[in-house]
Amino acid sequence: MPKVIDESNNIELTDEQLEENSKGELIKLAGQLRDRRNELNQLASEKASERDELNAKTREKVDEAQEHREKRDELNEQVQEHKEQRNELNAQANELFDRVEELKGDLKIDEGTQIEELESEIEDLEFKQQTEVLDAEDERELIEKIEEKREKLQDKKAKLDQNDELDEIEAEAEEVRAEASNHHQKVTELADKAQQHHNQMIEAYREADDIRDEADEKHEEFVEVQEAADQHHEDFVRVQKRLRELDKQEEQKERAHREEKQEAAREEAEEIYQKFKEGETLDTEDLMKLQKTGLL
Repeated sequence: MPKVIDESNNIELTDEQLEENSKGELIKLAGQLRDRRNELNQLASEKASERDELNAKTREKVDEAQEHREKRDELNEQVQEHKEQRNELNAQANELFDRVEELKGDLKIDEGTQIEELESEIEDLEFKQQTEVLDAEDERELIEKIEEKREKLQDKKAKLDQNDELDEIEAEAEEVRAEASNHHQKVTELADKAQQHHNQMIEAYREADDIRDEADEKHEEFVEVQEAADQHHEDFVRVQKRLRELDKQEEQKERAHREEKQEAAREEAEEIYQKFKEGETLDTEDLMKLQKTGLL
C-alpha cells in the first residue's frame, strides 16, 4: 500500500538538536512540530471518518444480505409446504385414476375394440357401402357387420353413460390432479423467487466484503497517519520540556547574578559604613547605598 503522507514534510528531531540548539531555535522547532502534529491529527481524523463511514456501509450490506437470507428461507419453507401438498394430491389422484381403471375393467369398456376405433370402422364400412357396387349377398353381409358394430358401440357408450360413479371418480381425479398442478406451479414460482433472494444475498455479502476491505485499508492509513502525529506530539513535548529546562537554567543564572550583585553591594556598603564610623564625610551616593542595604 502506498504511503498516505508525504514524509518529506515531517519534522525530524535529533538528540543533538535537543541538547545543542538555542532557545530561539527550539521555540521555532516546537512551533513546526506542533503545526505538523495538528495537520497529521486532522488527516487522521479524516481517515477515521472515512473508515467509520465504510464500516457503516458494510453493516448495511450485511443487514441487507441477512434480509435476503431470511426471505429466501421463508420462501423455501413455502416451497417445501407446496411440495408436500403437491405430492399428497398426486398420490390421491393416482389412487383415483387407479380406481377408474378398475371400474373400466369391471365394465369391460376397454376390452377389444375401443369406442374411437369402432366409430372409425363404422365410417369406413358406410363409405364402402355408399361408394362401391356390391351384389346382394355382399351388401347384406356389409349391412349386418355395420349393425353389429353399431350395437357394440351403443353398448359401450351405454355402459359409460350409465356408470355415474366412474364419471364422478374420473372428474374428481382430474380435479385433484389440477390442484396438484397448481401446487407444482407454486413450487416453481416460489423456488425461482427463493433463488433470486439467494443470489441477492450472495451479491450483498460480496459487496460487504469489498467495502470491508476498503475500510481495512482506511484503518491502516489512519494508523499510519496517527503514529506520525503521535511521534510529532512526543517530539513537541520533548522540546517543550527542554525549553522549560532552559528557562529554569536562566532563572538560576539570573538569581545567582542578583545574589552576587547584592553581596557586592553589601560589602561596599559595609566599607562605606566603616568609613562613616571613622568620621569620614559621606556624599549623597554613599548615603543612598547605605540606605539600600539598611545600614543607615
